[in-house]
Amino acid sequence: MTSVPERIAADLETEILARRLDSGARFALRTELIERFAVSANAMNEALRILRERGVVTVKPGVQGGVFIAQPPPQVRLGVIDLWFRGLSVDAVDLFEARSVLEDGFAAVAAERATPEDARDLEWALEELRDRKQDPRLYLEANMRFHGVIARAARVPVLANVYESIITLMRGALVRAEFAVPDPSAALDRNVEVHALLARAIISRDREALTGALAAHRTDLVRLAEPSRSPGRA
Repeated sequence: MTSVPERIAADLETEILARRLDSGARFALRTELIERFAVSANAMNEALRILRERGVVTVKPGVQGGVFIAQPPPQVRLGVIDLWFRGLSVDAVDLFEARSVLEDGFAAVAAERATPEDARDLEWALEELRDRKQDPRLYLEANMRFHGVIARAARVPVLANVYESIITLMRGALVRAEFAVPDPSAALDRNVEVHALLARAIISRDREALTGALAAHRTDLVRLAEPSRSPGRA
């Protein structure tokens, strides 16, 4: 069961990410937060301790003190979805690049080795992608499962394990996902159609169609893997 300080810490971290505050920005006074959440000083101190340990905030005493942003987590824009990661040992954009390189290779091999069962799984994964367009995190999960089906269809176990390690790392480090625009439907429709082109090319073993589908997928990724940076950040 989640404790009160843990719930407060989660709410505050969500707010900090949504406000896109820079490192060193003043977030609030501790007394303001105690009043706002209507909790004891001990409960708030524990919530802030959790956030300090995560590297989200620092707390400074005195007249000029308060709760300050320590270090905003790495943020990547995946099309119309903003993603924040915490605790990654490598750059988030580098992870997406490695993921996309492997996905291209898997698609090419899967077009030669995919079985009827793989084709069925691809259709199911594509349907899930269509059904998850209302939630950015669920859509990302469905996207990763779709490409996981292709990775398995390629039947290169060593590389499939590497790919799964990348996906596991991304899942474990993702702290927030949200749509970057109020109405992302057109962009998501296009992204689903790109994946449908990939699925059809693999299932039909159409090398020419696959080349076109991969080119369309890479075009999306050029847009999708652009890092989203706050003002003043390099």
